Amino acid sequence: MKAVPPWLRVLYPFEEKVHLGAEGNLHFVDTGDGVPVVMLHGNPTWSFFYRDLILALRGSHRCLALDHLGCGLSGKPASADYTLAGHIRRGLEWLDARETGPFHLVVHDWGGAIGFGMARERREAVRSITVLNTAAFPFATIPLRIAACRWPLVGPLMVRGANAFVEAATVMTTCEPLPEAVKEGFRFPYRTWADRVAVAAFVRDIPMRRGHPSRKLLESIGESLTYWRGKPIQILWGMQDWCFHEGILAEWRRRLPEAEVHTFAEAGHYLLEDGGSEIMDRISAFADRNA
Repeated sequence: MKAVPPWLRVLYPFEEKVHLGAEGNLHFVDTGDGVPVVMLHGNPTWSFFYRDLILALRGSHRCLALDHLGCGLSGKPASADYTLAGHIRRGLEWLDARETGPFHLVVHDWGGAIGFGMARERREAVRSITVLNTAAFPFATIPLRIAACRWPLVGPLMVRGANAFVEAATVMTTCEPLPEAVKEGFRFPYRTWADRVAVAAFVRDIPMRRGHPSRKLLESIGESLTYWRGKPIQILWGMQDWCFHEGILAEWRRRLPEAEVHTFAEAGHYLLEDGGSEIMDRISAFADRNA
């Protein structure tokens, strides 16, 4: 596990904690007291994505944020099960070891499929869910700039060699430019070819075709969303997201018509960066209301 340097601790002032897993160690944040809020990130981020939310909530909630295997400060084995199923399995092992009791769940990007995959196995423990620009079901198309990262030969050179996926995310995911220190925070865990093993694996694991190994699992997670109809679900959506676009939001509305939806016209994919305190206040109030 990489040590957090002093410059990063200014933005991410959390004690490093480690879950010892069979496939590799999982780093996580566990801070604060009160009703637990479990946060699951996507690709190519890490628990750093939730840093300001953790700081805002930890005075009144127990905040837990996992770095998926291969991500953030977690171990990055060259060979591991980096599929959706693997992330769900390890996430459940980590969650059970934390003994949280009932909790509020926050998911973003790939954290949506992973989180709803975990939630269907621990339904009685989930009090409420906040959805942030993500999907937990298959969708028809992906942008060309992401599809290119899946091309043979070219994709690995771009994603693992040039670090194009991480670098692009520091400039294409927000409406307002990220401060340089924040960009460096997102880059920090992904400095070498070896560091980017899961970044590339996540891109390959997007199940666009029916024969893809993760397709049936993602479809079954999508089908399980019917369970959450009428349950406390809050959807917060950055409307300037070119990847998780309005069509995906429309699909959430169709699948979960009773969900509480708030859109943010001037926020992109990293909506916690653009939306700031307004979004964090909504998450806090929603968690409190359903505690």
